[in-house]
Amino acid sequence: MKSGVVFALAAAALFGASTPFAKLLVGQIPPITLAGLLYLGSGTGLLMWLLLRRQFTVAEIRRSESFLTRTDLPWLAGAIVVGGIAAPLLLMYGLTSTPASTSSLLLNMEGAFTTLLAWFVFRENYDAHIFIGMLFIIAAGVLLSWEQVPKVGIPWGTFAILGACLCWAIDNNFTCRVSASDSVQIAGLKGLVAGLVNLSLGAALGFHLPGWSRMLSASVVGLCGYGISLVLFVLALRHLGTARTGAYFSSAPFFGAAVSLLILHEAPGFPFWMAAVLMAAGIWLHLSEKHVHEHSHEPLRHNHRHVHDEHHQHSHDFPWSQNEPHTHEHNHAPLRHAHPHYPDVHHRHIH
Repeated sequence: MKSGVVFALAAAALFGASTPFAKLLVGQIPPITLAGLLYLGSGTGLLMWLLLRRQFTVAEIRRSESFLTRTDLPWLAGAIVVGGIAAPLLLMYGLTSTPASTSSLLLNMEGAFTTLLAWFVFRENYDAHIFIGMLFIIAAGVLLSWEQVPKVGIPWGTFAILGACLCWAIDNNFTCRVSASDSVQIAGLKGLVAGLVNLSLGAALGFHLPGWSRMLSASVVGLCGYGISLVLFVLALRHLGTARTGAYFSSAPFFGAAVSLLILHEAPGFPFWMAAVLMAAGIWLHLSEKHVHEHSHEPLRHNHRHVHDEHHQHSHDFPWSQNEPHTHEHNHAPLRHAHPHYPDVHHRHIH
């Protein structure tokens, strides 16, 4: 299960590291066009990889990731609409009337909104240990963003940025519902649709595409910081649930700040090191979580990549070469036991 932590931190590192590079492009490409290119680079790159992967896994198709099903589509469509279309539009509007320091500070609310929705709407479990750790992580992000005391006049821009954060939080919780399916397919479709929509909106507003070199640069940044990062984020959701993945992903501003310091060759000041201490404390509290209790598994039939562990004791109705992990539709019989666990795809029970 600790692999989920690695996936979440790697996703945060890629996304955080991409931010300084994306900022270098902001002055050269209109924001909505840049958002479209970042998403489109993510989507096209991942879907090309998906097609190549399928060519080399036909002989062992049962070992591949499970593709999205019809029941997954409403959740994925909702995630794309709120996270890939509505959120960037709200953010672009908010940035036009909100100081940069205020914007950076407000963007940290995505992690808080993600966690609050996961805890109180989707009923993921948490305790004081996890709650305090989340507060430390959010505080570290706030400290990194606090360049000056925010000055807010008419708060429409602030509301727009908070709305974008809420949309991304809803996106994260919706995506968790389909995280058992192929993470590359999920991230590729989200990037492709969001990219095409944002580029179309940019064209409707009169913005033109930049030169090929800038388009290529934006696409590469998008593939790494949005595409591969989202693939890893979905894998983390599969293992950890939404709230814990959101907490680890909230470390992205720290990685972004670290890369910025390296690129600009600046000496880190006191806020950076204080944020590092808070971030480390929050992550340690999450890593040291020991969530153990007796719980029940209801009968369930689904399809995802798995090995034959204590939760997957089933027979096969097809010739099996004993290769693991593999993928096929399978049944879970009722089970009651106690062991350490996270709210992964098999442990989203009520406490």
